Amino acid sequence: MNAVLGQVESTKNIDFLDINTAKAIEQFQDNAIRKDYVISISTSLSQSTDLVIDKTTRYFRSEALWADAEFYFYGKITNAGGKDKANIHLLTDEYGTIFIQTPQKVLEGLTDNILYKSFGIRAIGTQHSETGEIDKSSLKFVELIDYNPTYDTDYLQNLRKKAMNWLGTVNAESWLREIRGGILPIP
Repeated sequence: MNAVLGQVESTKNIDFLDINTAKAIEQFQDNAIRKDYVISISTSLSQSTDLVIDKTTRYFRSEALWADAEFYFYGKITNAGGKDKANIHLLTDEYGTIFIQTPQKVLEGLTDNILYKSFGIRAIGTQHSETGEIDKSSLKFVELIDYNPTYDTDYLQNLRKKAMNWLGTVNAESWLREIRGGILPIP
């Protein structure tokens, strides 16, 4: 923690911090500006770095680093609903349980019980453009996707056959040129 505080103090930047830590420091900064507070953060070490946040400091994340993105998450729905802020709790292998803000009308319109069943969810949110970190608090529901996580050999074989047929009929050079807007590949 002392090293993190030292780096924030020396660089006057919080972009390198994980999202929750950066948000906490931004909250301190907001309070310091709004209420004219001087906030001092340090550790219990004898020669600890003292990070001072006041109305003159500017500890905010760079907006340019966070971009809108679309995501596909797959897992088991463990909870859905909410009185004021409806959401779906999706247990994923990669991210653990994530909470996706979902309009109540979407949940009302579901005819089948979705709890404890595997689904895919298409969602929008923000993602760090350099690290790829997802701001899990920004996730908003777009679409529920039926998801059957079984390995289907026949389906994959058919896809391979289609791809081989397509590759046999397409001139790769002209196809690439067309995709690139007529720009030739760099030799």
